[in-house]
Amino acid sequence: MMLGPANENTAAIDSWDAKSVVLNKNSNINLSQSLIAKQDLPKLNDHQALVGQTPAVIERAKGTTDKQTIQFVGLDRSQFIYQKKLKLSSGHKPHDKNQVVLDEGLKSKGYRLGDQITLNGSTQKYRVVGFAKDAKLNIASVVYGSLSIWQTLKGTGDQFAASGIFSDQKQTVKNKNLKQYSTGTFIDKLPGYAAQNMTFEFMIAFLMVISLIVITVFLRDLLVRNI
Repeated sequence: MMLGPANENTAAIDSWDAKSVVLNKNSNINLSQSLIAKQDLPKLNDHQALVGQTPAVIERAKGTTDKQTIQFVGLDRSQFIYQKKLKLSSGHKPHDKNQVVLDEGLKSKGYRLGDQITLNGSTQKYRVVGFAKDAKLNIASVVYGSLSIWQTLKGTGDQFAASGIFSDQKQTVKNKNLKQYSTGTFIDKLPGYAAQNMTFEFMIAFLMVISLIVITVFLRDLLVRNI
């Protein structure tokens, strides 16, 4: 139970079953800081998928001023994460650039299928067409949409293809501007992940020590009474 919040750091990435990720070599192994230029993009195979990620703020277009900080994740509909790894609890996957899928946890905030939402206060509206399972990243709800939405939110235009290239296999890159990492290395570098895990592990270890002390005292008292 204590590791629940830590798992919310990585739930979306875990659901993709990726083995490796390619990022801009100057990104400090940080997906949101990574930008892969179109001219640096290698030829992709069926085991690779582009991912564009950026923090954003979601708000229903009408009826409320409630805002939620989310992680927006842009996907290519022809690639394996969208095709095979995006698991929904209701609705359907985005079929055009103005449709989005929300983390099912946002239902508790009042979001429903068919809602129109805005991102970062823009006037552009997006329709909620589905809710996804295991859609948490950096302890924030994920909103899935197209890479074109990611480009708009990031303000990059179309000169950048994605934040990273995820693969369910090991990847080899030859471009000097890109670098490949195992998913384990990438996850360890998620903001706050290592420190949070260390804290939880310390708490668990501390509780185990306390439990052993209580059991030892109980057994000692029981032994003394029997003597």
